[in-house]
Amino acid sequence: MKLVAAIIKPFKLDDVREALSDIGVTGITVTEVKGFGRQKGHTELYRGAEYVVDFLPKIKVEVAIDDGQLDSVIEAISAAAKTGKIGDGKIFVYDVLQAIRIRTGESGTEAL
Repeated sequence: MKLVAAIIKPFKLDDVREALSDIGVTGITVTEVKGFGRQKGHTELYRGAEYVVDFLPKIKVEVAIDDGQLDSVIEAISAAAKTGKIGDGKIFVYDVLQAIRIRTGESGTEAL
C-alpha cells in the first residue's frame, strides 16, 4: 500500500478530485496548508503599502491506494494539477505498513 501526498494550487482541487474519481479512487483527504518552494513567496500591494507574502496558500491532497494504482494516480494528479507555471506543486509517495478500518476492523487493502 502507498500514501500519495500532493501539494497543489487551491484552484486545481476540483480538477484533481475529478481525475482521481475517474480512475476509481474512492477516498481522499484534503488539508489547507501554507508553504513556499523555489518562488520564495512574493510581494503584494495592500492599501498603498507593499508587503511580502512568505507562505502561499496550498492544498494537500492525500490518497491511500493499493500498489497497483500508483502509476495511474501519479499521472492523474500530475495532469490535473499542471498549469505550466511556477508553484504547481509536488507529489510525495510513502509506504503504508498497515491500514485498519475502524468501523469494521478490516485491515490491509480491504480497509482502503
